Amino acid sequence: MAAPTAERTAVPAELSESADTAAPPGALARVVGPDVDGFGDRYWGRAPLLVRGADSAGFRDVLDLDGVDELLSRRGLRTPFLRLAREGAVVDSGWFTGPGGVGAEIGDQVRDDKVATLFAEGTTVVLQALHRNFSGVIDFTTVLAEELGHPVQANAYVTPPASRGFSAHYDVHDVFVLQLAGRKHWTVHAPVHTDPLRDQPWTDHARAVADRARADPPAIDTVLEPGDAMYLPRGWLHAATALGDVSAHLTIGVHVLTRFALAEALTALCGQDQDLRASLPLGIDVADPEQLAPYLDAVRTALSDALRDVPAEAVARHVRGLVWSGGRPEPVRPVAGAAFAEGLAAGDAVRRRTGLHHRLLDHNGQVVLELPDRRISLPAAVAAPLRALLSGATFRVGELPGADEADQVVLVRRLLREGVLVPATRT
Repeated sequence: MAAPTAERTAVPAELSESADTAAPPGALARVVGPDVDGFGDRYWGRAPLLVRGADSAGFRDVLDLDGVDELLSRRGLRTPFLRLAREGAVVDSGWFTGPGGVGAEIGDQVRDDKVATLFAEGTTVVLQALHRNFSGVIDFTTVLAEELGHPVQANAYVTPPASRGFSAHYDVHDVFVLQLAGRKHWTVHAPVHTDPLRDQPWTDHARAVADRARADPPAIDTVLEPGDAMYLPRGWLHAATALGDVSAHLTIGVHVLTRFALAEALTALCGQDQDLRASLPLGIDVADPEQLAPYLDAVRTALSDALRDVPAEAVARHVRGLVWSGGRPEPVRPVAGAAFAEGLAAGDAVRRRTGLHHRLLDHNGQVVLELPDRRISLPAAVAAPLRALLSGATFRVGELPGADEADQVVLVRRLLREGVLVPATRT
């Protein structure tokens, strides 16, 4: 393997981290540096970004090797929450899963001893969907998803010394790489298929991917150390090899909403047009281009007319489900939350759940709170305090605008029980 080289000028210059921030950075700023707007303008969906020393503590509050061991040995993981990879290929789960034993009659619980053996032999451990089952990752990705406006997932890759998990490939989602432990040599190449969609995996271009990774100079050829971070837009080729000790990194995948999603929404909504719903003739051979051609021309004309009549409101309602159902908001504590709501009193502090998707509408003399799975209708009189609570700021009961204390208690208790609000730490 060639020695790692400095970052190449084919990639825009790295953003530097400022040491004197006035407030703790958000999740995105922890990864890309304080110039979040600059990241959005110059890198998002366009080019890779490498940030040295993004987190001086190596993101230990998100995940560390002790957390990895806890997940593998004490959390009762089942497939598909764990994958193992060896020499670029996925290991059959039968090699590292087995029965759960008395009281857990399942057949695919992870066997920590089997994983230990395979890891010692050079197998990479891939912990999947950590945004659903490990608290540090849940907290980080919940905030990140709200800041990005796109759903996210998180996998951890733990690689034995001098081992390579997966060969050069691209992802169909953007990724943020957070180096957690050890050192890992990364090579990144320009896309062979720019901005791939979810149904356009790298295996569709396997030969071109292999040729580019073998013959072309990399855009990035570097070693990540704990606390370093890297952003890769979807489609950029990448491969990584551990150096020296065990290496671990967290990959946060961003399931970006694309312009093609808007195109799909528009065409779906055009189903309201009667001409486009008409049947094709009896006996038509749809495999014959000559028979199909006149109907395609008619559809193109009708589709063009129908597209102009689709309102933005309808498209927004259609595509929001892709984001609203793509992840869960901040976890709630059912038992503690119920006790807090029951004893709610003036001075208690609350805030909106981080990552809770919502929309507030005025309808027939009421305010309607639309959530991913339901609508909550409330009296119009609570519009002012409700808007304040949905802003994301922390409020104390009794200090909300536009309602007396008794009404505030009723409103806040209702929203706590609906999972809209959570208790906030008092300041």
